[in-house]
Amino acid sequence: MDLNLLSLPGDGIGPEVTLEAERVLSAVAARFGHCVKIERGLIGAAALEAGYDPLPPATCAAAKAADAVLLGAVGLPGYDLHPPARRPEKGLLELRSALGVFANLRPVKAYASLVQASPLKEERVAGTDLLILRELTGGLYFGEPRGITQGRAVNTMVYTEPEIERAARLAFTLAMGRRRRVTSVDKANVLENSQLWRQVVDRVAKDYPEVTLNHLLVDNAAMQLVLEPAAFDVLLTENLFGDILSDEAAVIAGSIGLLGSASLGERRKDGRLPGLYEPIHGSAPAIAGKGLANPLGAIASMAMMLDWSFGLTEEAACVEESIGWLLDHGSLTPDLGGKATTREVGEALCARIGVLAGTAR
Repeated sequence: MDLNLLSLPGDGIGPEVTLEAERVLSAVAARFGHCVKIERGLIGAAALEAGYDPLPPATCAAAKAADAVLLGAVGLPGYDLHPPARRPEKGLLELRSALGVFANLRPVKAYASLVQASPLKEERVAGTDLLILRELTGGLYFGEPRGITQGRAVNTMVYTEPEIERAARLAFTLAMGRRRRVTSVDKANVLENSQLWRQVVDRVAKDYPEVTLNHLLVDNAAMQLVLEPAAFDVLLTENLFGDILSDEAAVIAGSIGLLGSASLGERRKDGRLPGLYEPIHGSAPAIAGKGLANPLGAIASMAMMLDWSFGLTEEAACVEESIGWLLDHGSLTPDLGGKATTREVGEALCARIGVLAGTAR
């Protein structure tokens, strides 16, 4: 199979972790007999420093033409005071909109060998295996009007029923293949936007009688994630709440550097499923270029790409098994208490994949 993807290393540690994800992808392709074709492009601060917009037209066109997009990280602190249209993060928001990826999937799993790395007590963390579905193209991040005028700032939180419904249906569908529980997060006690969200989710739930639905206000959800993370199965949220809660949940697993994500759109007429795959961590400029970055989030994102965009479930499982083995027996980066470099983690995973193939590299 030909795997045609666009790689956008981005900023900070993005190029380092993306390189290791590409390296592991090549090892998987060699084992299973696939041909990987990678085109690279600019986004974020890397694009701005090259004299382009945060999302250059060439990058946008290449992303739409690719079967999948692998992203490293976007953002650098030197651009924090720039106008919104000239900030690196603008490129990521525009890319999501251009690809029509409306659902961000962020799995959070507590590995037994890493429970001591979590800031929570082991008995709270053990058994955690949840999936956060964050609606990605609506809400405060995209609503109009917005802006700052004469000392007054405005952002608009907007959702339509169809936007809520498609996210909810995906959440319930995913729950059917898991433990059949959906927790919908909102702020319906004070926000009309959340009241509509809850109404639509309740309506969609009627089509999935096998799935148990409960609602949590976002402040309570944040507390319950700390008190009893293992109680959650599928967590359905709007854009802003999902952004915050998914980072909180990531730390439960031991390190934000562990977790990948998939941003998915609606399947096209040609059968392609638009997908943008990225680790959930930021660009971490303080450690960029030092070989300290944990590439497992980028590699886990690549595994999700194999599964969702290419339907290669066995290949994805091979990568996930290799990550689990590494966490139990292999080299760990400093964020997990080890001394391995970014490159050494990638090499260890490639070697493990080679062992699984019977041809150790």
